[in-house]
Amino acid sequence: MEKYYLNYSGRRLTFTIPPGWNVITEADRAPAPVAADAAAEITRALDNPIGSHKLEEIVKPGMEVVLLFDDLQRPTPAHLAIPQVLDRLNAAGVPDSRVTAVCACGTHPVLTEEQMAAKVGAEAAGRLSGRLVSHDAKSPENITIGRTHRGTLVELNRQVALADLVVGIGECMPHPSAGYGGGYKIVMPGVASYRSVAEHHFALMRNRNSAVSLLDGNPFWGEIVDAGRLSRLAFKLDFVINEKKQVIRAFAGHPEAEQRAAAGFAESLYVMRLPHQADITITSAAPLEIGVQSTKALHMGSGATRSGGVVVWVAAQKEAGPILPLIKEMAAAKSASEVHRDFVDGRIADHLKPFGISYIMQIVHFKDFVEKQRIVHVTEGLTAEQVAMMGMEYSMDLQKTVNTLAAQFPRADVAIFPSGGNIIPRIG
Repeated sequence: MEKYYLNYSGRRLTFTIPPGWNVITEADRAPAPVAADAAAEITRALDNPIGSHKLEEIVKPGMEVVLLFDDLQRPTPAHLAIPQVLDRLNAAGVPDSRVTAVCACGTHPVLTEEQMAAKVGAEAAGRLSGRLVSHDAKSPENITIGRTHRGTLVELNRQVALADLVVGIGECMPHPSAGYGGGYKIVMPGVASYRSVAEHHFALMRNRNSAVSLLDGNPFWGEIVDAGRLSRLAFKLDFVINEKKQVIRAFAGHPEAEQRAAAGFAESLYVMRLPHQADITITSAAPLEIGVQSTKALHMGSGATRSGGVVVWVAAQKEAGPILPLIKEMAAAKSASEVHRDFVDGRIADHLKPFGISYIMQIVHFKDFVEKQRIVHVTEGLTAEQVAMMGMEYSMDLQKTVNTLAAQFPRADVAIFPSGGNIIPRIG
C-alpha cells in the first residue's frame, strides 16, 4: 500500500491507507519565499501605496495622528514598521510629539507599558514615550460614532474617534469568519468597545457567508468595512507573514484596496482546491501546532468534509494550556445553537469574560463541528477524558485510527492535508 505523511512536531508521521480509499488531495504547500530584508520590504510598500497617495502626502502639518498597531498575539513586525511611519510623518511636518500609538488589542487583555514596548521595539518606545496607549474595550470613555448599514453599534476608542488622522499597522492572513485579516479589522474589533464587538461577532459568526477567504458577500467582513469607514482610518500597512514570524510581503495604502491586494496574494499561497468535499479528511495541525493555533486545522478540515463525514485531526497538543478552558466549556450539554443564543443575548459566564470574544466564539464553532461530523483527535498531549469532553474520539496512533476507519468505510473519498494549519480548502 502507498505511504502518505503528515508533518508533525518537526518530523513526518507516515501511514498507509486501504486500496478502497480514493485520495482526492495529498498535496503539501511549499514554504513561500520570505523577504530578504524586511525593513526594505516595508520601504517598498510605503513607496508604492495601493489606491492611495503616499502617507507623507496625506498627512498635513499640525495634525494629531493616531497610529494603530496590533498586540503580542500577532507577529506583525511593529518594531520595524513604526519608525519608518514616524519618519514619514516627521517629513510631512508632524513631529513625534503629535503622534499617539494605540495598541489595537480588541477584547484581549489590556497591555502593560512593558508589553507595548516589547511589541513596538526600543526605538519606537523611546520616540513615543508617554504616548503608547493600550485600547480598553470596556472603558467608559469609548465613543459611539455611528452604526453600520445593518445597525451594528460602532463605539470606538476615544483617541481614535477624535484623531485628525488614523493610520494602522497589522497583518493580512486567512480568517475563519472575516475572510482575511488586515484592512479595517484593526478598527473592528481592534479599537472597538466590548459591546460593539460582541454585537458584531456573535450576530454574524454562523452566517454561511462568514467564511475563510471570502470577502465580497461576507456580512462579517462587510460590517468591519462599515465600521472602518466610519472611523476614518486613512492608511494601512499590512503584512503577510509565515508561521516562523518572517515577512513574506508587505502591502500599504487605502485600507480596502491594500487588503484586497494582500488577500489575493495570501490566497495564492494557501488555497488548496478539491473537486468535492471528502468523506474522510486526515489533517495535521502543522505548522500551527501550539495552543489555540492548532484548532485552525480543524476549522479547515471540517470545511473540506461532507456533513456526516469524518475528520481525523492530528495535533500533538504539547502546550495545551490555552485550550483547556475551551475543553471545559465543550463538556456542557448545551447545543451549538443554545450556546450561540446565550452569547447573542449577553449571557456569558463570568469565568469566560476575561477571554477575548474571538476565543469565546470557538466554543460555538467546536460544537458545530462535532454536531456536523465525527471528529477523531489523534494527540499525545491531551487525555482521553479531555478529548471526550469535547465530544470527540481519542487516539494516540494515526495508523490504528486509519485501520479502524477502513473497516467501517471500505470505500471513501479522502483528503490528506500534510500541513493543515496553513491551507484553505476550496471546493470545486
